[in-house]
Amino acid sequence: MEENKNIGSRIMKYFSMKGFLTDKSDVVNRINDGITFRGPYLWVLVFAILLASLGLNVNSTAVIIGAMLISPIMGPIIGMGYSVGTSDFELLKTSLKNYAVATLISLITATVYFTLTPYHGAQSELLARTSPTLYDVLIALFGGAAGIVAIASKDKGNILPGVAIATALMPPLCTAGFGIASLNLKYFLGAFFLYFINTVFIALATYLGVRAMRFRHVATLEDSSFRRVRVYLMAIVLATMIPAAILTINIIRDSFFASDLQHFISNEMGYTGSQIVSQNVDKEQKVLTLAAVGREIPDSKIAEAKDKMPLYGLGDYTLNIIQGNLTDSILSLKGSISTFNTTKDELNATITRQNAEISNLQERISQLTRYETISKQMIDELQTLYPQINTLSLSPTIETGKDTNDISSYVTAQIILKDKSEIPANEIDRLREFLKKRVDADSLVLILR
Repeated sequence: MEENKNIGSRIMKYFSMKGFLTDKSDVVNRINDGITFRGPYLWVLVFAILLASLGLNVNSTAVIIGAMLISPIMGPIIGMGYSVGTSDFELLKTSLKNYAVATLISLITATVYFTLTPYHGAQSELLARTSPTLYDVLIALFGGAAGIVAIASKDKGNILPGVAIATALMPPLCTAGFGIASLNLKYFLGAFFLYFINTVFIALATYLGVRAMRFRHVATLEDSSFRRVRVYLMAIVLATMIPAAILTINIIRDSFFASDLQHFISNEMGYTGSQIVSQNVDKEQKVLTLAAVGREIPDSKIAEAKDKMPLYGLGDYTLNIIQGNLTDSILSLKGSISTFNTTKDELNATITRQNAEISNLQERISQLTRYETISKQMIDELQTLYPQINTLSLSPTIETGKDTNDISSYVTAQIILKDKSEIPANEIDRLREFLKKRVDADSLVLILR
């Protein structure tokens, strides 16, 4: 028992901050300096906002990081947490006032920039700040804890710049300004909520750090006043965490759904000679539409896949398979995508998704036209083996009978021989097998003339 106690004491020595903390008055001075927004500090804030807005506008991560490093906006937030932890009501009022001023000026600056900029597109760096989650809560909490430890330490090192980058206060504010400039309420609310999350949990981490390091309370204030303040703080913390947790659950649920969908397609819809080239999920109507090209997937295979949909969390979805040649699939898929009378951001999301589907189909077309390249590569080989061959052409063929379900696909190889030349009958089968293996085809028809 004594040995375990000694081991625990040795471990705690590594975590002990005794001897590493600066004088408490020095901490107060640092925090007071950080909450000031006048003169050069205000200009630095404006320039940092403009820099971050420019970085979001051109989708430059490096520029955004630079803006976060020079931004002084975290000072009032740490001041709020410190003042609650030490019952310093005057410091709390000053911190709140400067925080409100900094926030308002930042929003105005970002709004003016995004109103005047010639490019109004929503880049990925900007969109990433419109959907806060529970992970942002944890980032702000741990970042704020590191921040107060750095301020209270004799040697701050490079901790504060790292905290500024990790907690990312500037980009959400700029994105909120973009939401105002573009009259997009969704962007504004999502980004400003992320900014609010960072504010609340940096302040909370600062408060907890101050109490853990046992900073003394201001003697002139009644404890009952700040007990109410702490109750309000805890209420705000809970009110902030609940919607963040809900958003996180939705994101995780969507991620699992997408993973299950891909597993269903790869495991249950695979069929030799056929390929699923695109998918469309209508979550409102509960319809899953898949476009397939190549050989037709038999009804028995489709029925088997439908029976297994509940295993992939798709039990309440209706499976719709679009089949035929590539042109048919494109036209049918195009007809299956609903036309939405939606807001601008929903329309942009639809366009982005359709562009991805078009790119997928274009890639499929590229695969189907590869025979032209293969034939150019093979002609020299064939003429070496059979000098009587003059030209070679390869093309994919889809053959349809009277019955619309009677569809077969194969590769046609057409060889034109030199005048009065022929290939021995016993060599034709060998040539056909050679071509079939060389183009990796399930079936090949050879035409000699």
